[in-house]
Amino acid sequence: MIVFIRRRKVADWLRFILVWGSAFITVALLLCLMGFILIRGIPHIKPSLFAFTYTVENQSLFPALVTTLIMVGLTLAIAVPFGIFTAIYLVEYARRGSRSVRVIRMTTETLAGIPSIVYGLFGYIFFATWLGWGKSLLAGCFTLAIMILPVIMRTTEESLKSIPDSYREGSFSLGAGKLRTVWRVTLPSAAPGIFAGIILAVGRIVGETAALMFTIGSVIQMPQNLFSQGRTLALHVYQLSTTGLYTEQAYATAVVLLIVVLGINYLSASVERRFLRRLG
Repeated sequence: MIVFIRRRKVADWLRFILVWGSAFITVALLLCLMGFILIRGIPHIKPSLFAFTYTVENQSLFPALVTTLIMVGLTLAIAVPFGIFTAIYLVEYARRGSRSVRVIRMTTETLAGIPSIVYGLFGYIFFATWLGWGKSLLAGCFTLAIMILPVIMRTTEESLKSIPDSYREGSFSLGAGKLRTVWRVTLPSAAPGIFAGIILAVGRIVGETAALMFTIGSVIQMPQNLFSQGRTLALHVYQLSTTGLYTEQAYATAVVLLIVVLGINYLSASVERRFLRRLG
């Protein structure tokens, strides 16, 4: 009996060390990465980097910043409704375990594992060439929407599946229909998981480069319309670093990119808190 208790204590301590050790290593790596970028980039941030027009002299990132924000907003506007509605169909309306559900889930998981360069080639062939959009913001947004669709679908689906059936049964017993139950009970309860999926999708949009090289081009300019070429912040960092002549500006742009990502995540978390507060 004593030996069993000692073994159990050792196992508990090992699990404790593994959990806290993994958390510490993850946080330490994140802080090291952020610290390296900030230390290398902050000294090179200058007002000329935020000039309205890009030139060879100033290497302005402002056009790339505007393009990035447009890409995030438009891509989410395309992908989020499709992802959420598909997840609602799979969980709430489709017969559980049916062949159509299995096919859709298998397709989603397959799309999630495809390299981004393949999405870029598909976007170039289908949106830019076959549809005649050319390299443009619109082609890039639709390509990124296909990329993030599996993330939004799977996170929304898992969030909806985690809602107890007693919530639905209680709503039905009060006379609410299927659609009203989904919109008034199920979706609000699954909101934290849905917002988490959207935040993950935003991170992939902001950090994507390979797919955008084939779909929006690499021209650094203020977007005139949805059919204009452009360059996001991540693509701007890549272009500056590969030339070998503007390494300092590349690190400065990486700092701005990091701030943009943190800002978007904070904004998403604030929207989520307000949404949940209203429900409460």
